[in-house]
Amino acid sequence: MEAFDTYQTPLSSRYASKEMAHLFSAANRFHTWRKLWLNLAIAEKELGLPVTDEAIEQMKANLHLDEKQFEIAAAEEKKRRHDVMAHVHTFGQVAPAAAGIIHLGATSCYVTDNADLIFIRQALTLLLGKLAVVIDRFASFANQYRDLPTLGFTHFQPAQLTTVGKRTTLWLQELLWDLRNFKRARDDLGFRGVKGTTGTQASFLALFDGDHDKVEELDRRVTALSGFTYAYPVTSQTYSRKIDVDVLAPLASFGATAHKLATDLRLLANLKEVEEPFESTQIGSSAMAYKRNPMRAERICSLARHLMTLQQNALATASVQWFERTLDDSANRRITLPEAFLTADIVLTTLQNVSEGLVVYPRVIARRIAQELPFMATENIIMAIVKAGGDRQEAHEKIRVLSHEAAHQVKQLGLDNDLIERVRKDPYFDPIKDQLDALLDPKTFVGRAPEQVDRFLAEWVRPALADAELQSALGKAGKAELSV
Repeated sequence: MEAFDTYQTPLSSRYASKEMAHLFSAANRFHTWRKLWLNLAIAEKELGLPVTDEAIEQMKANLHLDEKQFEIAAAEEKKRRHDVMAHVHTFGQVAPAAAGIIHLGATSCYVTDNADLIFIRQALTLLLGKLAVVIDRFASFANQYRDLPTLGFTHFQPAQLTTVGKRTTLWLQELLWDLRNFKRARDDLGFRGVKGTTGTQASFLALFDGDHDKVEELDRRVTALSGFTYAYPVTSQTYSRKIDVDVLAPLASFGATAHKLATDLRLLANLKEVEEPFESTQIGSSAMAYKRNPMRAERICSLARHLMTLQQNALATASVQWFERTLDDSANRRITLPEAFLTADIVLTTLQNVSEGLVVYPRVIARRIAQELPFMATENIIMAIVKAGGDRQEAHEKIRVLSHEAAHQVKQLGLDNDLIERVRKDPYFDPIKDQLDALLDPKTFVGRAPEQVDRFLAEWVRPALADAELQSALGKAGKAELSV
């Protein structure tokens, strides 16, 4: 019952994937701290400091905490008011041979900051795989509906026709940019490394009796043991909080992509042209039993708005870090960083679920086209009359008058658009009446939309997903199921 008696963030308790929720869990955080202490001890031993084999083995054997160790650490933190030292003490109890050398020469940020960089990199890797799956699913949808004409909208007013597939490529292009941005952010990440209390490495220089080469090698070795190709060349006590800004920027940008896409789907649901998945037992409204609310798209918009705001928090934090550091970033970042990645993870899962079950209603789409196409076809009708020997200005005036009459039927009387019927009844248009069906074929109004879809998928989407890492993620991906 304890879980029901205290506040639980819905990000982890209600929405997020197990993988992302575990990544930012206390168990993984303190496990990662212990691995960092182990890497430091290994490197210090290799470079000649008095670290025994027994100490290394005991540390390796106790990298994971059990429930009792969590209780000890909690009691120690309450007493010492210092989370890192509480865990140094707890680790030393299960690895007594290492108790005297755990955290040797390091500052708290050695574990806290380096661990955060590890989590950020792993989280971006998870998001990259999930985003690749979303792109793949929407690409299949675009291909399936590459040539299905649909009414385009500008200002949410009827405009020239496009196709359902072409509209989808507009979403896909932005998702591809997000894929690029996620990968850039991840691959650009460095390691804080072994820098000491204010970034000067003074404590390590003292440990190695003034040997600068050994201190530099220690930094390189711990960086390599921790899986990074490089460490930031200079740091203060922390890595620059501008790194958090650079990491959250692509997440916020993705939030804008997701919000735009989901908003389009919500509008399409209102038009009854395209709907998100809706289970047979799902309830749209507690009062209105007939409703099929776009709750998935609405959830995406809701969470995406939150995601877009989090970069502002990182910007504010980076801007107020005094000199070598202040501690007013700590509590803030404990919330902001996990929330950003958990939120992005949830949005991606929901997008995948939506993309795998979109329902298209071609007859509704065709009916809406039929309401608007006659007005759009007027220029084609005028050109056909001219080709048949008619006068352009006379044809224009005829069409203008008939168009206004048809518009009156639609706007004032609520009737269907009967412009074409009026054209058929007018003897002036006798020379082209046998061409009217061809002139009104929706597929002749979509331009190169189908070909643009084909080319975009072949030249942009498939190459972007051809990367071995992304192919592996696609191979492992099943259908996305929502917990709620």
